[in-house]
Amino acid sequence: MMVCITAQAPGLDATVEPRFARAPFFIFIETVTGEAHSVANALCGGPGGVGPRAVQFIVEYGAGALVTGRMGEHAVRALRVAAVPAYAFAGESTVAEALEAYRSGALPELS
Repeated sequence: MMVCITAQAPGLDATVEPRFARAPFFIFIETVTGEAHSVANALCGGPGGVGPRAVQFIVEYGAGALVTGRMGEHAVRALRVAAVPAYAFAGESTVAEALEAYRSGALPELS
């Protein structure tokens, strides 16, 4: 399964970005192989209402789960429709640390 983690920069050593749709990068990690792809978020500087479009992007990329700090209600609704769970990660840690917390089941689900 592929998990998407919001980040401030590319790579597993990047700091997790707490804002979902405004994150500069989405890091997609295949949980079985550990292969990671960093993708710049073209929507991060757009006008309001980019949450559902960001959801569409990560779903089309193949994400089966999302790890981020917070999301707007429209993005939460779009994720529910897409049946993609989102998990809350707080703090100034790396994408690799957030991935480990996700794998260990330590993250609460965003609602």
